[in-house]
Amino acid sequence: MSDLSRHDSLINTLGAELVPVRRLPPPWRRTLGWLLVVSAIAAVLLVRYGVAGMQQRWAATPDLAWAGIGALITMMSAAWAAFALGVPGRSSVWAWLPLPGALLWLGASGMGCLRKWIAPGTHAADMHGAGDCLWFIIGFSVPLSALLIWLLRRAFPLRPVLTAVLIGLASAAASASLLEICHSFDATATDLLMHAVAVTLVIAANAVMGGRLLQRQ
Repeated sequence: MSDLSRHDSLINTLGAELVPVRRLPPPWRRTLGWLLVVSAIAAVLLVRYGVAGMQQRWAATPDLAWAGIGALITMMSAAWAAFALGVPGRSSVWAWLPLPGALLWLGASGMGCLRKWIAPGTHAADMHGAGDCLWFIIGFSVPLSALLIWLLRRAFPLRPVLTAVLIGLASAAASASLLEICHSFDATATDLLMHAVAVTLVIAANAVMGGRLLQRQ
């Protein structure tokens, strides 16, 4: 058998073993799917706690409303950026997408500490109450992060650690947004510190564990 025949035979053998690969949906569609899960959790919390208390707090203290809006923007943009980085050839510039929302979230939360009045229907958080907020954010971030990692594992991001950091940011922001529905504390320094600790822990855990799970073997 000539070299050309053996070459053609090898190509035919390899071609016969190929399996069609189903193309992944675009990043915006996968982001929407994850946001639907977050929305379902929010709906359950709204049924349990109602919307009146949150509306009253936001109407009397706009800084809390802006912080909540910032968390929502961060959640959506960080998830979108994570899915975008899972597409080969996408620039790492996508990682900056959540920055405006994160700045609004952090800035408005910090402004709340400067107020001289307490938001209606709330009180200043002690360490026990602030600790409950910490565990709320961590507790909801774990399944939301796991879902994002599962959705992204098939994409094999080329920057797994950066993608995992965005997953942690999206999950922590989503959990902070959900907390707004049932949050009974004003934006004191103690409460804000616990929120920052929770978000940092979620992002760090994702960077370590999520980065390994997303890494190409």
